[in-house]
Amino acid sequence: MGGRNSALLAESYHDWWSLAGVEALVGEAPAGWLAVPVANDAAARPRVSPIAEPEPAPLPAALQRQSPPVEAKAKGPAVFPDEWTAFQGWLAASSDVPGSQWDARRVLPVGNPGAPLMLLTAWPEIDDQRDGELFSGPAGNLLDAMLRAIGMARADCYLASLAVTRPPGGRCDDDAAADLDRLLWHHLRLARPGRLLLIGSDIVRMTANTQLAEARGKLLDINQDGGKMEAVAVASPAMLLARPAQKAAAWDSLKLLNRGR
Repeated sequence: MGGRNSALLAESYHDWWSLAGVEALVGEAPAGWLAVPVANDAAARPRVSPIAEPEPAPLPAALQRQSPPVEAKAKGPAVFPDEWTAFQGWLAASSDVPGSQWDARRVLPVGNPGAPLMLLTAWPEIDDQRDGELFSGPAGNLLDAMLRAIGMARADCYLASLAVTRPPGGRCDDDAAADLDRLLWHHLRLARPGRLLLIGSDIVRMTANTQLAEARGKLLDINQDGGKMEAVAVASPAMLLARPAQKAAAWDSLKLLNRGR
């Protein structure tokens, strides 16, 4: 019985190992299952050099800096021509004209030096830039009527704007105003008008250093080359069309131009 029981026990173990997936011996020598393989030993691993990053590709020759950057030199003040014809050509074409950077459409002066009356505004109106001439459209028609009321016409006058283009929003910054101030007195010196009609609040402030409201109905003395030039100030014709109540004040100023004629 004991032999038979031993055989049955051995057969039971064999069946259990078969079910567990053990069907053959791996070897007669001890396997050493708990020993750490050399390949897994960090100290025994071969030292691997880090992978070097590739060198960046060189820039195309057109994009490579050939020489150190040169600082831009500060642009000096514009030089204004002293001869009348050269000055008029300079206003028409030069990029050094103060305010010419505001718009490509220049509106140029009309008339001759030494005119009995110079009509001066700060810059063209929007309609002026569209039509290419100062005091155009309905505002120009009103100005013509104002001149007729004092016995004059455009042909008798020299018409000019201080800037030949219009600044964005009709306003200029302090730097532009300083350049325009230099241009103002140079322009007046070359034009040599008998009298000056300042049209609009901006040119009144720039030329007479006063507000339009304070200048209405007054004869202003503008210092020019050690002498004085008589001037009067009126609101722009566009403003007078929008606010007809101001026409009376403009008429009070215009009447002063008839004195001494």
